[in-house]
Formats: sequence, C-alpha cells, structure tokens
Amino acid sequence: MRIIQAEDLTAVVEQMCIQANCFIAADIEQALKRAEQTEQSPVGKGVLQNLLKNAELARENEMPICQDTGMAVFFIDIGAEVFVEGGTITDAVNRGVANGYQNGYLRKSIVRDPLRRENTKDNTPAVIHYSFTKGDKIRITFAPKGFGSENKSALKMLNPSDGLDGVIQFVTETVQKAGANPCPPMVIGVGIGGTMEKTAELAKKALTRPISQQNPDPYYADLEQKLLERINRTGIGPAGMGGTTTALGVNIEVFPTHIAGLPVAVNISCHATRHSVEII
Repeated sequence: MRIIQAEDLTAVVEQMCIQANCFIAADIEQALKRAEQTEQSPVGKGVLQNLLKNAELARENEMPICQDTGMAVFFIDIGAEVFVEGGTITDAVNRGVANGYQNGYLRKSIVRDPLRRENTKDNTPAVIHYSFTKGDKIRITFAPKGFGSENKSALKMLNPSDGLDGVIQFVTETVQKAGANPCPPMVIGVGIGGTMEKTAELAKKALTRPISQQNPDPYYADLEQKLLERINRTGIGPAGMGGTTTALGVNIEVFPTHIAGLPVAVNISCHATRHSVEII
C-alpha cells in the first residue's frame, strides 16, 4: 500500500490547471503547423498563422491561450494499492482547481446553480470521472473545456439499423451545424456505444487522446480518417472563414452496447483542445 498526501495531489492539480491553460499541447501545435502549410485558402492560412502566434505569446508570457479557461474536467485512474491521506480525492482536486485558477489569474466561469447563475468565484466544482486500475499510482488527465465548443456538442440514440452510414451522417451534420461557433479548426471527439451517459463520457475522453495517436483498432482508425476528410470538405475552414482545415483531428472511443441501441455522442472542441497528464 502506498500513501499519497491529499495536499500533494492538490499541488499537482494546481499546476496542471495553469499549464494546460497557458501552454498548448505538442500534438495540437504540430497539427496547426501542418495545417498552416497545407491550407489552400489565403484567409484560412492567415488565421492559422495568428493561432500559432497566439500560442507562442501565451507560452512566452504564461498567459491563457483563450480567455475562456473552461470548466475543469478530470479523468482520474486510481491504483488499487494507493491510499490518499488527509482528505478525499474529490476535495483535494477541487482545492487544486481553486488554487490554480486563482494563482494563475484564470477566468472563473462556473455558476453554482444552472438556473440561478451565481458564480462560485473559484471555478469549482470540477467534473471528475474516476476509474480504478492495478498498481500504486494515480494518473490524472485534465481538460479545461470552454463552452463555445461545448455548446455545439450533441448526442443521438441511433437505431442499430442506422449503422455506419448513420454515424457518419450524424457526426458530419453536428459539425456543419456548429459552423464557426467552436472556433475552428476543431478537434472532434466521438463516443459510440454504451448507454446515453456512457457515450457522452466516451466522446469527452476521446478529446484527451493526442490527435497524433489513432484508435488502436484499424477499423476505427480508418473511420477517424474518413470522418476527418469528410469534415474538412465542408468548407467551414479556420475561424469559419472558409478553407480546407475545418478540423485538426477526429478521435473515436467505443464501448459495448445493447442489441437494441446505437448511442453516438459528438463532443466538439476548439483549436486549442487543452489537456495535460500527470502521474503521481
């Protein structure tokens, strides 16, 4: 049994909040650089150049990549041989978020109640998805999610008879309806299978996988590529100004489902698609 202090967990989360919001991930930056070279629209190419310059300035000055520093979303894998001492993991994570958003001068965007709209003033509570694994470590994946893109996400309970064509059509239509609102070029997370809530979680988790890593199943890796090509033919382009780079990547995650169902969720993210991983 390995003991981890809750305060150490809080300190790690605090730094993750600042890092993910101020330093664009390597996979995203490389994808933007490739897109800048291949984009056929002069206006679109200019937008991509500005996005890269923005990322450079954010890194140099340790300032947020975007003014919407998002709702804090975590995927936490907890080893069976780990014990957290000094408080619950949930409390430790939320303290880390509060500290990170305060000390990093990040915008606090969370309201305590969805209808009465009082700001919590520290960007908590976080949305935390837990899973339990073997070993004596805790793996924390952090993804601050802005709502310009989150608001354009969608979920649909397809019929099994809709099949592959139904999935492709739904994903493409969701992106087309989103248009310029998610600050393209986008990254598209797709969840297929499970139940209504599981497929939404899959789509969110898909956004935390580097877009340089394809789905390990060749069938879904091929579908990721087909969807990316189809989305980039929509002509939405960078910042919705037209062009050949509407999306930087499509990540698909799947889960077994019921014989009577085909749940599909599309979680859209902006060009930054902020994420970071730490292992304690």
